[in-house]
Amino acid sequence: MVKETIALASDHAGFELKQALRRVLEDMGYRTLDLGTDGAGSVDYPDFAYAMAHALGDGKASRGVLVCGSGIGISIAANRFANVRAALVHDALGARLAREHNDANVICFGGRMIGADVARDCLEVFLEAAFAAGRHSARVHKLGNPT
Repeated sequence: MVKETIALASDHAGFELKQALRRVLEDMGYRTLDLGTDGAGSVDYPDFAYAMAHALGDGKASRGVLVCGSGIGISIAANRFANVRAALVHDALGARLAREHNDANVICFGGRMIGADVARDCLEVFLEAAFAAGRHSARVHKLGNPT
């Protein structure tokens, strides 16, 4: 059974990890939508964060994976859009809490900061965890609607 579509995007520094995570997703039965980049040539990470925001907004994917060198820049760029809740994670606990407490729909990694095995574990936990709602719902609502 094919699961939901997960979009992936990276800059040049995240390309190798993005490719590895695409294979993980496909092995797990997810459809993937690769938004680029397609190689190690220098590119600008905001372009790929913006592509992710549009893919989620247009319904082409339900969740996403973003990777740049540190994960910081691409997560900042993605979070400029109200429909994106991108979480930069470094371990499985962070990945689980990003879903359970923050209803994150995009997981971000630093291709120069995290190994492929740890990133795989984080991705698996992120995809399996569900938003806990309850007391977290009002907080998540405020993320897209600042007062």
